[in-house]
Amino acid sequence: MNLDFSGRTVVVSGGAIGFGRAIALSFLDLGARVFACDILEPELAALADAGVETARVDLTDRAAAADWIRRVEDRTGAPVDVLVNNAGGVAGQAFTPIETVTDEAWDRIIAINLGAAMALSRACAPGMKAAGRGAIVNITSGAALKASLTGVQAYCAAKHAMLGLTRQLCHELGPFGIRVNSVAPGFVQTNAATAAQWASYSEAKRAAIVEGVALRRLGTPEDIARAVVFLASDLAGFISGEILSVNGGH
Repeated sequence: MNLDFSGRTVVVSGGAIGFGRAIALSFLDLGARVFACDILEPELAALADAGVETARVDLTDRAAAADWIRRVEDRTGAPVDVLVNNAGGVAGQAFTPIETVTDEAWDRIIAINLGAAMALSRACAPGMKAAGRGAIVNITSGAALKASLTGVQAYCAAKHAMLGLTRQLCHELGPFGIRVNSVAPGFVQTNAATAAQWASYSEAKRAAIVEGVALRRLGTPEDIARAVVFLASDLAGFISGEILSVNGGH
């Protein structure tokens, strides 16, 4: 069985950099018509030059998220085949003690991660149900299963919640032929935030992190993209409600 997404529509949130960019380009290489959104306009322009159809969308605005999906469906004349909920992260935040965390800081991270995934899944569900098929892949984190290296409470809570959303939607949408899974990356340097996080560690801590990985290396965005492609493909046709840890054996 070949990995071929010809004739399929794939949408990727947070597609401008890091995992999202690698995921979008991987599906494009496999023949899909790929749509990606982000708020990073120069990076979106570069992605568009590669052949991905892009849009600037602030996913903290759930109505804007739903409108983006409607516009994609209008352009293709068909439902979305694959939704990749990749948008997320710590929103530029670093660890602060829980007693100093503001409501605004907490809400922003929850909105970017969990809220965006819910809004996009909700928008894609009617079309997928009508088609009797579809695949949703949520990018969570090792922080969906344990405490986060970032120390950011809202980030860890949001990723745990996204795993819960994955499992719940698996049961809700499964009868309609829609599969819902999650990819949980290990530590990967994908952007300025993760690079800064890595730089903040001592040499001893960096060495300990790498030594804690069975394959003795950090992951790459392409490692994550390949896992997403697998879960979205017909090769994973009887896999749903699962979390695939892509961490080199951590």
